[in-house]
Amino acid sequence: MGKKDDKTNVMRLLDQKKVSYTPYNYTQLGLTNGAEIAKALKEDPKRVFKTLVTVAKSRQNYVFVIPVEEELDLKAAAKAVGEKSIAMIPQKELLPLTGYVHGGCSPIGMKKVFPTVIYESAKEYETILFSGGKVGYQVEVSPSDLEKIIRVEYGDIIVHS
Repeated sequence: MGKKDDKTNVMRLLDQKKVSYTPYNYTQLGLTNGAEIAKALKEDPKRVFKTLVTVAKSRQNYVFVIPVEEELDLKAAAKAVGEKSIAMIPQKELLPLTGYVHGGCSPIGMKKVFPTVIYESAKEYETILFSGGKVGYQVEVSPSDLEKIIRVEYGDIIVHS
């Protein structure tokens, strides 16, 4: 990437930790839907992940990272983090809580560090893609390198039909 302006805070954090990544910029497309982004980037949607922020009955926040075409199983997610129940946070709380806007939320670089669970299929891939921290940006990182930046656990946290 060229100019410094092209770098998001997520990319700067990856650089700081000397983690190799591939940046993607699709700002000109105006996309926020994960499946459409995967298609535009010519990537398998099973390798493109979205970041979801939740709140438990205990008021603790948790982050779940799942493939863009999947739906978070709230019961399985609660069980994965040892909570009775969890719910998605209201969209208006996302920016003050994480520093990210809807469509640009990344598991890296949030205002606070929250327990993070990634859907277990991520381990099957050499690299996965997720938000680069701004709408229109994605980064491709190996799951093992992601573990160098944030503490993650893996679990079966999606709805199975």
